[in-house]
Amino acid sequence: MQRTVTRVLAAGAPLAALVATVPGVAHAAPDTAVSAKAAAAPLNPRDFELRRGADRSAPLRALGGRLHRSGVDALLRSSGQNKLGRGCGKAAGVPAHSLVYCFNRTDSVTRSWVPQGVTTVSDASAGERWAGGRPILVSWHNGGRVRLTFANPDRHTYRHVLLVAPYMKGRNATYSDIGIHAGGIAWYGNTLYVADTRHGVRTFDMRQIYDLSKSKAGSTGHASWVGLHGGKYYGHGFRYVMPQTGSWEFAHGKVGGKCRGSGPLRMSWLSIDRTTWPHSLVAGEYCRPNWPQGRVVTWRLGSLSGGGIARPSWGSRLPADMIQGAVRTHGTWWFTQSRGHKRGRLLTTTPTRHGWAKTKSRTISYGPEDLSCYRGQHRIWTVAEYPGKRALWSFRANSCS
Repeated sequence: MQRTVTRVLAAGAPLAALVATVPGVAHAAPDTAVSAKAAAAPLNPRDFELRRGADRSAPLRALGGRLHRSGVDALLRSSGQNKLGRGCGKAAGVPAHSLVYCFNRTDSVTRSWVPQGVTTVSDASAGERWAGGRPILVSWHNGGRVRLTFANPDRHTYRHVLLVAPYMKGRNATYSDIGIHAGGIAWYGNTLYVADTRHGVRTFDMRQIYDLSKSKAGSTGHASWVGLHGGKYYGHGFRYVMPQTGSWEFAHGKVGGKCRGSGPLRMSWLSIDRTTWPHSLVAGEYCRPNWPQGRVVTWRLGSLSGGGIARPSWGSRLPADMIQGAVRTHGTWWFTQSRGHKRGRLLTTTPTRHGWAKTKSRTISYGPEDLSCYRGQHRIWTVAEYPGKRALWSFRANSCS
């Protein structure tokens, strides 16, 4: 039986050191970064403890028996993909000397779908390749659905995949839409982590993507239908659907409707840090100026591979409000900050024993979102979210290596 952690994160005390004293937690080397001084009350590590959500093995087994399974490589090589274009950087306010990819006309101007999260094959794999490709992934929401874009820079193509939640309806497996913001995504190994603002993190398996066009029990018709109808599976007209395989939910308390400065984290964005050992999942809050200061937390990814409680390895209050995304590279932190209809900011800083070091700021694109470090490119990727000012782009970062 594990002891309950009752101590709080005192100002200047590394959260990793506190957690490492708890039985049942792997005593790996601590993260490189040292916790910053809390801006208000000390952080309580229990607020960030995660436990596994409901078991979804029954509907997943049933779906696997009826639908044609596709891997990432087959998806990237499939026919009928959209084309990545050029020329969107100026409208999106992307800084000069950036690497930019553009969605097609429909996806660039639509108000129905809004891009949010970004992750790359560099997060997923040490070798930065996945089968025959080097994909960049983007999550989108439309208020009641979530789709995931697999962009293939090598072929200048991309394809959308519908994310769905599987469940049993009587003796039959089916699935429904996922109505979350999907403000951040992080790909590590076969697992895709998707931020669920009010509950924690949803997980998906890259080996469990289903091609409805190649399934006898599947159909790409009836754009208004999702799940099982009359013996066939639909996905709002999408060719591919990707069912949720699991989740990690906060073990103590409920997430509030706005930032509170304490209690479980509002899971606004995610990223992977492969530049320190052990590798970490990073998550944080988007908080408005009139709300308490947001927080940023890390978990060792090894703690999210089994059962039991996943305890945080590091935590701090954020150095600014309205943070849309963040990534840590060799101890340096990069944050995107939204500014309404003005171009956003990129903030760079490092944590110290007494708070954050002096923050450097520069103007970047409109509506900058989630961040991902592509180590082999020495670049950090993000996406500009606004319709008509939309771009998937990256900037040079020497610490991303």
